[in-house]
Amino acid sequence: MIPRRIAPEVLELLDTSPAVALLGPRQVGKTTLALQIAETRPSIYLDLESEADRAKLAEPELYLASHEDKLVILDEVHRLPDLFQNLRGLIDRGRRSGLRTSRFLLLGSASIDLMKQSSETLAGRIAYIEMHPIDGLEVPPQDISNLWVRGGFPDSFLAPSDRASLRWRQDFIRSYLERDIPMLGPRIPAETLRRFWTMLAHHQSGLLNAAEFARALGIDGKTVASYLDLLVDLLLVRRLQPWHANISKRLVKSPKIYVRDSGLTHSLLGVGTQEQLLGHPVAGGSWEGFVTETLSAAAPSGTRLNFYRTSAGAEIDVLLTLPGSAVWAIEIKRSLAPKVEKGFHLAAEEIKPDRRIVIYPGTEKYPLPHDVEAMPLAEVGADLAKLG
Repeated sequence: MIPRRIAPEVLELLDTSPAVALLGPRQVGKTTLALQIAETRPSIYLDLESEADRAKLAEPELYLASHEDKLVILDEVHRLPDLFQNLRGLIDRGRRSGLRTSRFLLLGSASIDLMKQSSETLAGRIAYIEMHPIDGLEVPPQDISNLWVRGGFPDSFLAPSDRASLRWRQDFIRSYLERDIPMLGPRIPAETLRRFWTMLAHHQSGLLNAAEFARALGIDGKTVASYLDLLVDLLLVRRLQPWHANISKRLVKSPKIYVRDSGLTHSLLGVGTQEQLLGHPVAGGSWEGFVTETLSAAAPSGTRLNFYRTSAGAEIDVLLTLPGSAVWAIEIKRSLAPKVEKGFHLAAEEIKPDRRIVIYPGTEKYPLPHDVEAMPLAEVGADLAKLG
């Protein structure tokens, strides 16, 4: 069992809020964490994908009121969006009788924005937190390469062999395409969405070119946008927006696109081992996406992630705007002897970040010219985690 860094934060939110929504893709470990929490206090667990458990909620207020002295864990809660109205009444009545915290733990496989739309009736009564796959701070430094290759879904990372890990990820993708996405309503041909997802993997960390995708798939640009929105809402794809400021530069306006889990990226491309990956054109983009996800998971709440690129060639892979407005400029390299290009220095002179960092797959921190620090991923992540 790998201890998850998010666990103390979930417990803190439960102790201060009547309802907490723990969001993340399927199979990321939400249920495991919730059941661990359930062992520490009186609790009841309902899986809303189970017909038997849904039947218990035929009269939700009656059933849930009878368990008001327990933490009620509702798994896959986005399957019953009408339930949020009932939860509002139960929370408000509980507050009047002194039950102010630890009432409901809601687990969902949709983005925070999507869940907020469905649960707007709970405004002021619910806290949201996203659970990522296992990241580079949750494994020993010697396991980071294996985590990069297999991705952070626990069953994939902990599989007994690379072959078993790849098979798990292939089944995971098939399950999403054939079962989960149709259950959410969109009538999208599974094979078309698989091709789109695979094309995103080929373009890992590249700029979005919707017209190019539309031509390749034989669909229009609006349909490409709807497919992308769906994968973003399911927390499977990240749309990294460009950084904008009032400076006299022509900035790139298209977002960069990542398949969020590196293991899924490799599975979509048929890459199953580190030897295959290091010889594949996606290796650099995949490493950039993997590092970006670890930075996102490690950064304190309220941190903004962007990238910076001008038409003249100035470029920064990731800009972290931290709470308090400090800015870190991050360059991501897969080389053990990283070299910083002129474009990074030009961009840094324009933005004047508080720190300039090159993340590389080595184990030591050392200085580079022009106030740049070369640092291992785990050390940058640890610095960010301290700020939280």
